[in-house]
Amino acid sequence: MKHLIDKANTLMEALPYIRRFSGRTFVIKYGGHAMSDERLKESFALDVIMLKSLGINTVIVHGGGPQINETLKRYGIVSEFVRGMRVTDSETMSVVEMVLVGQVNKEVVGFLNQHGGKAVGLCGKDGNLLLSKKLLQEITMDNGNVEQIDIGYVGDVIKVNTDLIKTLEQGGYLPVLAPVGVGIEGESYNINADVVAGRVAAALNAEKLILLTDTPGVLDANKKLIPAICVSEMHRLIEEEAITGGMIPKVACCADALRDGVKKAHIIDGRVEHAVLLEIFTDVGIGTEIVK
Repeated sequence: MKHLIDKANTLMEALPYIRRFSGRTFVIKYGGHAMSDERLKESFALDVIMLKSLGINTVIVHGGGPQINETLKRYGIVSEFVRGMRVTDSETMSVVEMVLVGQVNKEVVGFLNQHGGKAVGLCGKDGNLLLSKKLLQEITMDNGNVEQIDIGYVGDVIKVNTDLIKTLEQGGYLPVLAPVGVGIEGESYNINADVVAGRVAAALNAEKLILLTDTPGVLDANKKLIPAICVSEMHRLIEEEAITGGMIPKVACCADALRDGVKKAHIIDGRVEHAVLLEIFTDVGIGTEIVK
Protein backbone atom coordinates (compact mmCIF):
# COMPACT_ATOMS: atom_id res chain seq x y z
CA MET A 1 0.00 0.00 0.00
CA LYS A 2 2.85 2.41 0.82
CA HIS A 3 4.18 2.42 -2.76
CA LEU A 4 0.70 3.31 -4.01
CA ILE A 5 0.48 6.19 -1.52
CA ASP A 6 3.95 7.37 -2.66
CA LYS A 7 2.69 7.43 -6.25
CA ALA A 8 -0.31 9.49 -5.20
CA ASN A 9 1.94 11.93 -3.32
CA THR A 10 4.12 12.31 -6.42
CA LEU A 11 1.08 13.17 -8.49
CA MET A 12 -0.07 15.70 -5.89
CA GLU A 13 3.40 17.31 -5.93
CA ALA A 14 3.15 17.70 -9.70
CA LEU A 15 -0.39 19.12 -9.70
CA PRO A 16 0.46 22.81 -9.05
CA TYR A 17 3.05 22.74 -11.83
CA ILE A 18 0.63 21.11 -14.26
CA ARG A 19 -1.92 23.85 -13.55
CA ARG A 20 0.69 26.59 -13.88
CA PHE A 21 2.19 25.44 -17.18
CA SER A 22 -0.86 24.23 -19.08
CA GLY A 23 -1.16 26.29 -22.27
CA ARG A 24 2.43 27.56 -22.01
CA THR A 25 5.37 26.75 -24.29
CA PHE A 26 8.58 24.90 -23.48
CA VAL A 27 11.54 24.73 -25.87
CA ILE A 28 13.86 21.78 -25.31
CA LYS A 29 17.37 21.38 -26.76
CA TYR A 30 17.81 17.61 -27.25
CA GLY A 31 21.32 16.24 -27.54
CA GLY A 32 24.14 14.25 -25.96
CA HIS A 33 23.66 10.77 -24.48
CA ALA A 34 19.89 11.30 -24.42
CA MET A 35 19.96 10.97 -28.22
CA SER A 36 22.15 7.86 -28.41
CA ASP A 37 21.07 5.59 -25.54
CA GLU A 38 17.92 3.58 -26.41
CA ARG A 39 16.61 3.66 -22.84
CA LEU A 40 17.09 7.42 -22.60
CA LYS A 41 15.56 8.00 -26.03
CA GLU A 42 12.39 6.24 -24.93
CA SER A 43 12.37 8.13 -21.62
CA PHE A 44 12.68 11.48 -23.45
CA ALA A 45 9.96 10.60 -25.94
CA LEU A 46 7.54 9.67 -23.16
CA ASP A 47 8.36 12.87 -21.23
CA VAL A 48 7.65 15.06 -24.25
CA ILE A 49 4.44 13.23 -25.12
CA MET A 50 3.25 13.59 -21.53
CA LEU A 51 3.93 17.34 -21.59
CA LYS A 52 1.85 17.67 -24.73
CA SER A 53 -0.98 15.59 -23.24
CA LEU A 54 -1.02 17.98 -20.25
CA GLY A 55 -1.58 20.94 -22.57
CA ILE A 56 2.02 22.17 -22.60
CA ASN A 57 3.21 23.17 -26.06
CA THR A 58 6.65 21.64 -26.61
CA VAL A 59 9.17 22.51 -29.32
CA ILE A 60 12.28 20.35 -29.73
CA VAL A 61 15.57 21.51 -31.24
CA HIS A 62 18.05 18.67 -31.73
CA GLY A 63 21.80 18.50 -32.21
CA GLY A 64 23.76 15.93 -34.18
CA GLY A 65 27.50 16.56 -33.85
CA PRO A 66 28.55 12.90 -33.45
CA GLN A 67 26.47 11.83 -36.45
CA ILE A 68 28.00 14.63 -38.55
CA ASN A 69 31.52 13.59 -37.50
CA GLU A 70 30.85 9.98 -38.41
CA THR A 71 29.47 10.83 -41.86
CA LEU A 72 32.25 13.30 -42.68
CA LYS A 73 34.79 10.64 -41.75
CA ARG A 74 33.04 8.16 -44.05
CA TYR A 75 33.28 10.66 -46.92
CA GLY A 76 36.92 11.34 -46.16
CA ILE A 77 36.30 14.98 -45.24
CA VAL A 78 38.58 16.29 -42.50
CA SER A 79 37.06 18.94 -40.23
CA GLU A 80 38.96 21.93 -38.90
CA PHE A 81 37.80 23.84 -35.84
CA VAL A 82 38.27 27.46 -34.81
CA ARG A 83 37.59 28.02 -31.11
CA GLY A 84 35.36 24.94 -31.06
CA MET A 85 33.42 25.86 -34.22
CA ARG A 86 33.58 23.65 -37.28
CA VAL A 87 34.93 25.32 -40.41
CA THR A 88 32.10 24.63 -42.85
CA ASP A 89 32.83 24.88 -46.56
CA SER A 90 30.17 24.09 -49.17
CA GLU A 91 31.03 20.38 -49.24
CA THR A 92 30.90 20.10 -45.46
CA MET A 93 27.64 22.07 -45.36
CA SER A 94 26.03 19.61 -47.78
CA VAL A 95 26.92 16.76 -45.43
CA VAL A 96 25.79 18.70 -42.34
CA GLU A 97 22.41 19.44 -43.92
CA MET A 98 21.99 15.87 -45.14
CA VAL A 99 22.73 14.44 -41.70
CA LEU A 100 20.78 16.94 -39.57
CA VAL A 101 17.71 17.31 -41.79
CA GLY A 102 17.57 14.01 -43.65
CA GLN A 103 18.81 11.61 -40.99
CA VAL A 104 18.78 12.84 -37.39
CA ASN A 105 15.60 14.90 -37.67
CA LYS A 106 13.64 12.02 -39.17
CA GLU A 107 14.98 9.60 -36.55
CA VAL A 108 13.78 11.87 -33.73
CA VAL A 109 10.40 12.41 -35.39
CA GLY A 110 9.98 8.71 -36.06
CA PHE A 111 10.84 7.74 -32.51
CA LEU A 112 8.38 10.24 -31.03
CA ASN A 113 5.61 9.06 -33.34
CA GLN A 114 6.41 5.43 -32.60
CA HIS A 115 5.71 6.15 -28.92
CA GLY A 116 2.38 7.87 -29.54
CA GLY A 117 3.36 11.44 -30.38
CA LYS A 118 2.37 13.63 -33.33
CA ALA A 119 5.77 14.97 -34.31
CA VAL A 120 6.61 16.93 -37.46
CA GLY A 121 10.17 17.54 -38.63
CA LEU A 122 11.32 21.01 -39.71
CA CYS A 123 14.48 22.92 -40.52
CA GLY A 124 15.15 26.62 -40.87
CA LYS A 125 14.29 26.56 -44.58
CA ASP A 126 10.70 25.46 -43.97
CA GLY A 127 8.56 28.59 -44.09
CA ASN A 128 11.77 30.64 -43.73
CA LEU A 129 11.63 29.54 -40.12
CA LEU A 130 15.22 30.50 -39.23
CA LEU A 131 16.41 33.50 -41.23
CA SER A 132 20.16 33.56 -40.77
CA LYS A 133 23.41 35.33 -41.58
CA LYS A 134 27.05 34.32 -41.66
CA LEU A 135 28.70 34.22 -38.24
CA LEU A 136 32.25 35.57 -38.24
CA GLN A 137 34.49 34.14 -35.54
CA GLU A 138 36.57 36.61 -33.54
CA ILE A 139 40.20 35.67 -32.92
CA THR A 140 42.65 37.53 -30.68
CA MET A 141 46.02 37.71 -32.44
CA ASP A 142 49.44 37.59 -30.77
CA ASN A 143 49.68 41.38 -30.99
CA GLY A 144 46.41 41.76 -29.09
CA ASN A 145 44.33 42.82 -32.08
CA VAL A 146 40.97 41.12 -32.64
CA GLU A 147 40.31 39.85 -36.14
CA GLN A 148 37.13 38.39 -37.61
CA ILE A 149 37.63 35.06 -39.34
CA ASP A 150 35.28 33.67 -41.99
CA ILE A 151 34.73 29.99 -41.17
CA GLY A 152 32.29 29.30 -43.97
CA TYR A 153 28.62 28.42 -43.72
CA VAL A 154 28.38 28.81 -39.96
CA GLY A 155 25.43 31.02 -39.12
CA ASP A 156 23.57 33.03 -36.55
CA VAL A 157 19.80 33.53 -36.37
CA ILE A 158 18.53 36.95 -37.45
CA LYS A 159 14.82 36.23 -37.11
CA VAL A 160 12.53 33.36 -36.14
CA ASN A 161 9.27 33.19 -38.11
CA THR A 162 6.98 31.50 -35.61
CA ASP A 163 3.78 31.21 -37.69
CA LEU A 164 4.52 27.65 -38.80
CA ILE A 165 5.37 26.50 -35.28
CA LYS A 166 2.21 28.04 -33.85
CA THR A 167 0.06 26.46 -36.56
CA LEU A 168 1.50 23.03 -35.77
CA GLU A 169 1.01 23.55 -32.03
CA GLN A 170 -2.64 24.46 -32.55
CA GLY A 171 -3.09 21.21 -34.47
CA GLY A 172 -1.68 19.19 -31.59
CA TYR A 173 1.67 18.50 -33.27
CA LEU A 174 5.17 18.46 -31.81
CA PRO A 175 7.55 20.57 -33.94
CA VAL A 176 11.06 19.08 -34.15
CA LEU A 177 13.66 21.51 -35.52
CA ALA A 178 17.00 20.74 -37.13
CA PRO A 179 19.48 23.60 -36.54
CA VAL A 180 19.97 24.52 -40.20
CA GLY A 181 19.18 28.14 -41.08
CA VAL A 182 18.53 29.88 -44.40
CA GLY A 183 20.19 33.05 -45.67
CA ILE A 184 18.65 35.85 -47.70
CA GLU A 185 19.85 34.22 -50.93
CA GLY A 186 18.60 30.78 -49.94
CA GLU A 187 21.95 29.47 -48.75
CA SER A 188 22.09 26.99 -45.85
CA TYR A 189 23.83 27.72 -42.56
CA ASN A 190 25.04 25.38 -39.84
CA ILE A 191 23.93 26.89 -36.51
CA ASN A 192 24.69 25.84 -32.95
CA ALA A 193 21.62 23.97 -31.64
CA ASP A 194 21.75 25.71 -28.24
CA VAL A 195 21.63 29.08 -29.99
CA VAL A 196 18.68 27.99 -32.15
CA ALA A 197 16.79 26.72 -29.08
CA GLY A 198 17.37 30.00 -27.25
CA ARG A 199 16.28 32.17 -30.18
CA VAL A 200 13.18 30.05 -30.81
CA ALA A 201 12.27 30.17 -27.12
CA ALA A 202 12.58 33.96 -27.10
CA ALA A 203 10.52 34.36 -30.28
CA LEU A 204 7.76 32.19 -28.82
CA ASN A 205 7.90 34.00 -25.47
CA ALA A 206 8.40 30.56 -23.95
CA GLU A 207 7.84 29.77 -20.31
CA LYS A 208 10.97 27.61 -20.22
CA LEU A 209 14.12 26.87 -22.19
CA ILE A 210 15.52 23.45 -21.26
CA LEU A 211 18.99 22.29 -22.36
CA LEU A 212 19.74 18.57 -22.03
CA THR A 213 23.45 18.03 -21.43
CA ASP A 214 25.88 15.30 -20.35
CA THR A 215 26.57 17.00 -17.02
CA PRO A 216 24.41 17.34 -13.86
CA GLY A 217 23.96 21.06 -14.56
CA VAL A 218 25.98 24.16 -13.67
CA LEU A 219 28.68 23.28 -11.14
CA ASP A 220 30.49 25.54 -8.66
CA ALA A 221 34.24 25.72 -8.09
CA ASN A 222 34.02 22.56 -5.94
CA LYS A 223 32.21 20.68 -8.73
CA LYS A 224 28.95 20.65 -6.77
CA LEU A 225 25.63 21.18 -8.52
CA ILE A 226 24.11 24.66 -8.26
CA PRO A 227 20.32 24.06 -8.07
CA ALA A 228 19.38 27.67 -8.90
CA ILE A 229 21.30 30.71 -10.06
CA CYS A 230 20.63 34.20 -11.38
CA VAL A 231 22.35 35.69 -14.42
CA SER A 232 24.55 38.11 -12.44
CA GLU A 233 25.84 35.30 -10.24
CA MET A 234 26.48 33.22 -13.34
CA HIS A 235 28.65 35.98 -14.84
CA ARG A 236 30.65 36.14 -11.61
CA LEU A 237 31.34 32.39 -11.74
CA ILE A 238 32.56 32.74 -15.33
CA GLU A 239 34.95 35.55 -14.31
CA GLU A 240 36.21 33.37 -11.43
CA GLU A 241 36.64 30.48 -13.90
CA ALA A 242 34.30 28.23 -11.92
CA ILE A 243 32.22 27.95 -15.10
CA THR A 244 34.54 27.03 -17.95
CA GLY A 245 34.79 25.30 -21.34
CA GLY A 246 31.66 24.11 -23.10
CA MET A 247 29.39 25.25 -20.28
CA ILE A 248 30.12 28.94 -21.03
CA PRO A 249 28.22 29.09 -24.36
CA LYS A 250 25.34 27.15 -22.80
CA VAL A 251 24.87 29.55 -19.89
CA ALA A 252 25.37 32.50 -22.28
CA CYS A 253 22.59 31.11 -24.47
CA CYS A 254 20.33 30.90 -21.40
CA ALA A 255 21.21 34.46 -20.34
CA ASP A 256 20.36 35.78 -23.82
CA ALA A 257 17.03 33.92 -23.82
CA LEU A 258 16.09 35.30 -20.41
CA ARG A 259 17.01 38.82 -21.53
CA ASP A 260 14.75 38.40 -24.57
CA GLY A 261 11.66 37.30 -22.64
CA VAL A 262 11.95 33.63 -21.69
CA LYS A 263 10.74 33.18 -18.11
CA LYS A 264 13.23 30.54 -16.88
CA ALA A 265 16.02 28.41 -18.29
CA HIS A 266 17.18 24.99 -17.13
CA ILE A 267 20.38 23.04 -17.75
CA ILE A 268 19.76 19.41 -16.83
CA ASP A 269 21.39 16.00 -17.07
CA GLY A 270 19.99 14.15 -20.08
CA ARG A 271 21.64 10.95 -18.83
CA VAL A 272 18.96 10.68 -16.13
CA GLU A 273 15.76 8.86 -17.05
CA HIS A 274 12.73 11.19 -17.23
CA ALA A 275 15.02 14.17 -16.60
CA VAL A 276 12.53 16.65 -18.07
CA LEU A 277 9.65 15.56 -15.85
CA LEU A 278 11.84 15.41 -12.74
CA GLU A 279 13.08 18.96 -13.32
CA ILE A 280 9.69 20.47 -14.14
CA PHE A 281 7.23 18.66 -11.90
CA THR A 282 9.13 18.17 -8.63
CA ASP A 283 9.85 20.74 -5.94
CA VAL A 284 13.59 20.03 -5.84
CA GLY A 285 14.38 19.32 -9.51
CA ILE A 286 17.54 17.63 -10.73
CA GLY A 287 19.53 20.29 -12.60
CA THR A 288 20.20 24.03 -12.54
CA GLU A 289 17.41 26.57 -12.87
CA ILE A 290 18.55 29.93 -14.25
CA VAL A 291 16.52 33.08 -13.66
CA LYS A 292 16.98 36.67 -14.79
